[in-house]
Amino acid sequence: MTDPAPTDPRSLRRADFPVLRSLPTRWSDDDTYGHVNNVVHYLMFDTAVNGWLIEASGVDIRRLPAIGLVVETSCQYFAELRFPETVTAGIALERLGTSSVVFRLALFGELSEAPAAAGRFVHVYVDDEHRRPTPVPPEIRRALARLDPSVAP
Repeated sequence: MTDPAPTDPRSLRRADFPVLRSLPTRWSDDDTYGHVNNVVHYLMFDTAVNGWLIEASGVDIRRLPAIGLVVETSCQYFAELRFPETVTAGIALERLGTSSVVFRLALFGELSEAPAAAGRFVHVYVDDEHRRPTPVPPEIRRALARLDPSVAP
């Protein structure tokens, strides 16, 4: 499985992430303090992960019989991001269970190797009808193997 995250997430670098996705900031992302509002970081994480899952799996993940619900999130902030920056989101696999996936994430400003923010998302897969935990779909497992070659699809 993937190496554990460094003790200090500020030590993460772009090279620590097998997937990097560009996300442009929007005028409305900046708040009254002149930087990207903290809640936008979560939107960027969500957009990066789900956009990548759709591309990497080759399917519309909303149409699978099992869906990944976000059950836990976290974010640590280290530096400001500002419009009109293009942010790079780093995606890595922290852990894969039977019905859950833990993503290690970071957001990098345009000119920085150090993260402006680091976080994690935990997806628990549930069946679409009853919302009960179910195994991670094979299409998602195949996509996750791109993040960590030791993952068996």
